[in-house]
Amino acid sequence: MFGSKTEKNGSDGAAHKRKDRATEVANTFEWLIIAFILAFVFRAFIMEAFRIPTGSMADTLKGAHFRLRCPQCGYKYDYGFIPQRFGVRNEDYIPPHGNLGKTYPSRCPNCGHYQATGGIMPVANGDRILVLKCIYQFVEPKRWDVIVFKNPDKPYINYIKRLVGRPGEAVEIIDGDVYINGQISRKPPKVQEELWMPVYNNDYQAVQPRKPLTRLGFNGHFWEQPFKKVADSKWIIDSEDKPTLFYLDSPADKVHSFFYDTSVGNDFRATYAYDEVQEYKYLPYCSDLKVRFYADSEQPRGRIGAELSKYETHYQAWVDFAGEMVIAKIEKDGKRTELNRKSIEPLSINRPALVEFSNVDNQLAFQFGGEKLMFDLGRDPNACGERKTEIEPQVKIFGAGRLTLSRIAIFRDIHYTSKTFSDHGEQGNAIGKPFKLGEDEFFVLGDNSPNSLDGRWWDRKGVANKGLYYRAGIVPRDYLVGKALFVYWPQGFKIFTLDPFGIIPNVGQMRFIYGGSIKN
Repeated sequence: MFGSKTEKNGSDGAAHKRKDRATEVANTFEWLIIAFILAFVFRAFIMEAFRIPTGSMADTLKGAHFRLRCPQCGYKYDYGFIPQRFGVRNEDYIPPHGNLGKTYPSRCPNCGHYQATGGIMPVANGDRILVLKCIYQFVEPKRWDVIVFKNPDKPYINYIKRLVGRPGEAVEIIDGDVYINGQISRKPPKVQEELWMPVYNNDYQAVQPRKPLTRLGFNGHFWEQPFKKVADSKWIIDSEDKPTLFYLDSPADKVHSFFYDTSVGNDFRATYAYDEVQEYKYLPYCSDLKVRFYADSEQPRGRIGAELSKYETHYQAWVDFAGEMVIAKIEKDGKRTELNRKSIEPLSINRPALVEFSNVDNQLAFQFGGEKLMFDLGRDPNACGERKTEIEPQVKIFGAGRLTLSRIAIFRDIHYTSKTFSDHGEQGNAIGKPFKLGEDEFFVLGDNSPNSLDGRWWDRKGVANKGLYYRAGIVPRDYLVGKALFVYWPQGFKIFTLDPFGIIPNVGQMRFIYGGSIKN
């Protein structure tokens, strides 16, 4: 009796175990199916990863590119990889065999050194980004958002650009700036910080200053400091011991100046180190500039300031160490007009303070330490006077007293070009006259303005359903995919040169992609 009972209990237990295992397997498959469905739904409706194929949004977002370092000053910059040079029309093409490609002539965006070729080197893949999908089903796109959308001419291809025009607005590009309904559109602060481009940074000095330097147009001269003293200036800007520091020792009431010489350094044309150098000469001047440095005074008396010009007007900003910040303008006839003034705490000696002066989107901004002073020049196209775009802007720094300047740098704003890259003279959309957007129509531009096929140059109608078409030059609401949110995998680093992928994450380049704000 006892033996048979035990045998029966044993078989029942084994059966229960088999049943439990079957249930566990079934539950596992159920959860896998649910996870797959959730992942599919997440990818289709919430967030999806994309890879940037081209350089039309550089330097904000980069396609396949070469990582270069200037052999003269050590400045790092990226240069776009162009598949067409390999006889391939596919924009997503990356060279096989360890991703090796031949670099072409490039120019350092900092010192202007011209590299005829960098030889054979690895090609970095484009940035990989996360795109928030369906967000525009619930909220309206904001100006300056970086958006993903279907190419109106080829809806099976995704494009990425920056949104600048919304339904019902009239968009116009005037001297590199975006105007909406006749008023300049200013970029949100975080977007503006992203879009500043280097012209010169004095922290990057020549490694071999006595070695002949190669520059576009002429060769064989030596490296020179691009900042030059005004006549009788007492600034010391060529110290051999500390070339990144500039010194002044003068009476506190005697102002001395130095200026940036574009015949020696990079000029203010809307060039991109990412692009081909042979087109640089066709590009226009960008007169929206920023100068930045740190100032340290050894005495409580003196002043420090900067001057920027636009067309035929010069704008000055300075701080008197007794506690006054001032913005003024000097017109063509030499007349000086004070525009704004602010009282601040007197200067703390022997403590470097940030000095920054910019003229961007018809607005002057002056910062000294934690204090800021602004002046709105106006939003009309002629707010800065008659537009004379052939006049090259100027940058000057001036001061009085016993001063030390460090971390001196000049930047320029993004400049939306009004001609195609080779200056063939085509008249694009929103150039020369306002481009009126209709209901559910948007206008987009690329951050790499001279090398971006965007709303300016779309001359073919977009493809719609049922044999209908969208107007040329616009992105229809139906083709909005989502908002670019985060660069989650900028091209990583390779362990070995011939590795096909960069498996070491480039954490320092992971970043949010900034867009518009409610005010814009």
